[in-house]
Amino acid sequence: MRRTGAAVAGIAGGALLLSGCGAVVLPLAAVELDADGAPNAVLRPCGDDLIQGLSLAGAPADSEKNLSGWRVPGRRHGSDAEFPLFSPPADWHAKAIGQQRPVPAYTYQLAFGKAEFNYEYTGIVTFRAADLARLKPGQVWADDRVMSRGEFEGLAAGSC
Repeated sequence: MRRTGAAVAGIAGGALLLSGCGAVVLPLAAVELDADGAPNAVLRPCGDDLIQGLSLAGAPADSEKNLSGWRVPGRRHGSDAEFPLFSPPADWHAKAIGQQRPVPAYTYQLAFGKAEFNYEYTGIVTFRAADLARLKPGQVWADDRVMSRGEFEGLAAGSC
């Protein structure tokens, strides 16, 4: 998982070197549980920004591979999105990778980045199955902690 995150960071870093500015990691992604206890993704890109790197990557800390998740190819215009964590919208043409369920020993990263020339920001949430298990109705995991859905919405809106 760390290697997957390192790859995303490496791509971002390369873009930053070329652009001369630094991408900011923003709390624009969260995970929550639906009424049946299934995990959902919550994405809040800034406005209609062109985004890329939409992905869910999960693996044990010592693995270099994504063993559980998906990746969306190309770029797309951003918009708020909420969907089952392992079932991104069909029109995104996501490629499933490995197990399509939360694996307790894995660390997951749900991420996307602004795809413009200046690569201003990356939206990321990192979590484990144990973090999801701590959530109560109306709560999300974002910014490395449990918070209310309203707190996340305000945090995301204030970050753009």
